[in-house]
Amino acid sequence: MSILRQAVQEYVSMRRNLGFKLRDAGKRLFDFITFMEQHGASYITQDLALAWAQQPSNAQPDQWAKRLRFVRGFALYRSATDPRTQVPAKGLLPFQPKRARPYLYSDAEVRDLLHAAVNMPYRRERDKLRPWVYYCLLGLLSVSGLRLSEAQNLELPDVDLKEAVLTIRGSKFGKDRLVPLHRSTCKVLADYIRRRQRHWRKRPVSDYLFVSGWGNRLDSGDIHRTFYMFSRQIGLRGPSDRKGPRLHDFRHRLATRTLENWYRSNQNAERKLPTLSAFLGHVHVADTQWYLSGSPELMREAMRRLEHRWEERP
Repeated sequence: MSILRQAVQEYVSMRRNLGFKLRDAGKRLFDFITFMEQHGASYITQDLALAWAQQPSNAQPDQWAKRLRFVRGFALYRSATDPRTQVPAKGLLPFQPKRARPYLYSDAEVRDLLHAAVNMPYRRERDKLRPWVYYCLLGLLSVSGLRLSEAQNLELPDVDLKEAVLTIRGSKFGKDRLVPLHRSTCKVLADYIRRRQRHWRKRPVSDYLFVSGWGNRLDSGDIHRTFYMFSRQIGLRGPSDRKGPRLHDFRHRLATRTLENWYRSNQNAERKLPTLSAFLGHVHVADTQWYLSGSPELMREAMRRLEHRWEERP
């Protein structure tokens, strides 16, 4: 193994131990080392990094910027042991990613989605629990702020209905956290778990809270396809729409509703923002602050407070 390949392996291992998944970055960095070996290079140069990052030539600019960002991170690490290393300068392949515009579900739309879920038709006996699986999954997403992957990975021991808390394990950046539940949510989950136990009492099933008709963890693709079906059924999407409200938008709904309630009750939303960040599993408060821009009501409230503050100045 070459020195550079060993260095990449150590770098990826170190970052993963710190909680970063580096699924794509790990593979791409080894591709970069192969590219360097083909050019007979023994250390990282900015020219080589740029040449590799801009492959393939027909890729989108965001992909070029992403590839160069992978190399920059590794180069910073490598420069500590090899002073010849050139760290690619920032701004060489500028690209400003566009965040998807959040959709804020109304209460009526959430009710319609849940109604569509619990009334979902099924043909096989093994799918008899499926309507309740999706009813509880969508309901939990709408009131908990969980990421879809976090809800998918919930196991029965992670659901403590007596203490009204969920344990989220190994979420983004490898962090664990506790998510409190309202008693009404506990009641619905308790009913679902009883149905789940009756449905699977004579057959083997995994420990995942939300399972497919085969008894294993729900597949992400199936979840999205089913959600799109519900969305079209209630008019959130047209029959041929490729874009529309997302499952992830349930997080936006919870965050904005929480902030709106704090403002309306004259609480110090800015001071309480770190609490909401911890609840959502955000690493930086700035990630939570972004939700302000997604709600017209929050923007109006922010402007009202700003105007009030200026009026109070002498």
